[in-house]
Amino acid sequence: MKTTVFLRRVLCRVSAVVLSAALLLPVQAQAQAPAKKVFGSMAGAAALKPASHGFYSRGCLAGAVAMPFDGPTWQVMRISRNRRWGHPELISTIEELSIRANRGGWNGLLVGDISQPRGGPMLTGHASHQIGLDADIWLTPMPNRRLSYREREDTSAISILKKGTNYVDDRRWNKSYENLLRNAASFPQVERLLVHPGIKKKLCDTVKGDRSWLQKVRPYYGHHYHFHLRIGCPPGSTDCRKQKATTPGTGCDSSLQWWFDVALAPKKPSKKKKDTAKAKPAKPKVITVADLPQSCQAVVSANEKPVQSAVYNARSLSGFVAPQLDLPARFDPMAALASRPIEAGGKPALKAIAAATVAVPDKPQSVYEPITGPIPVPTPRPDR
Repeated sequence: MKTTVFLRRVLCRVSAVVLSAALLLPVQAQAQAPAKKVFGSMAGAAALKPASHGFYSRGCLAGAVAMPFDGPTWQVMRISRNRRWGHPELISTIEELSIRANRGGWNGLLVGDISQPRGGPMLTGHASHQIGLDADIWLTPMPNRRLSYREREDTSAISILKKGTNYVDDRRWNKSYENLLRNAASFPQVERLLVHPGIKKKLCDTVKGDRSWLQKVRPYYGHHYHFHLRIGCPPGSTDCRKQKATTPGTGCDSSLQWWFDVALAPKKPSKKKKDTAKAKPAKPKVITVADLPQSCQAVVSANEKPVQSAVYNARSLSGFVAPQLDLPARFDPMAALASRPIEAGGKPALKAIAAATVAVPDKPQSVYEPITGPIPVPTPRPDR
């Protein structure tokens, strides 16, 4: 165990040197540097007018603002990752959702990854979240107390699937989950909510009355311990590329069943003879800064926005006293590589937050271990 921790620290230090070197390169040379290293190394936002450049999975973010660590109805998790940045339109939406959700029976939001200070590809994790218009919201209500910095680093999100299945655990599910997602879908700027297919099925089976909002709720791999909120290109972001509109209808049709019959079905043993010769795996294409929209080079070279003007001025913070957190003096860009996985279960902190969660009347409360492992992406798949 000690050897693993030591090797991780060595790796982080070596990577930090590489990232620092990348930032010292001339502009032309920097354009050819791996984009995830360049953007992953930046601790502050670009002092430019707020704008999202490119596409959700290939772009960058200018003039980002940071979600305050705490608000009356939210707490930011995994602070060390420094991924609480977004376009002001998105941060405003998250704040307003936290207020509406609280009124609808959800104690408050635990906010996960949003974007890096200047967007762009990340050192670990997401393919999207690059232009400050995506946010992960945990499917765990905010506890009735303020978590410490350390707790926010170590606490795990809780899957709402029944262990070993692709279906929601009915002991955990209740109306508050539906209300949360309904509230999130109610914003006109919200174009998509990505959830696990099991959650989508639960909504299809239980939502009564107006079901039109289900069109925005799209099934996708993972997303059983959080949901992914995505807004459209905001006004003024002329370089932002829109995503294709969602398929009309509720999505409660054969396209949903495909996920269970094909995408999430156990893989059958291949009948083909295994080739004993070990083929060299193809090297993945390295995305450079030059591969992003041209405007991203200006985002990289821009001055850093002053800290005092970089935090979003949330209206609900009036009269709210945020707790003192034992924060690092400056965020280490390598922290994302060493941080605890969001969904890892079985930790003492997970039990603590589960106990603080609002219990479902007349239903047993327990700790759930999420499904982990690599996520295959077969094609073709239904449009999302």
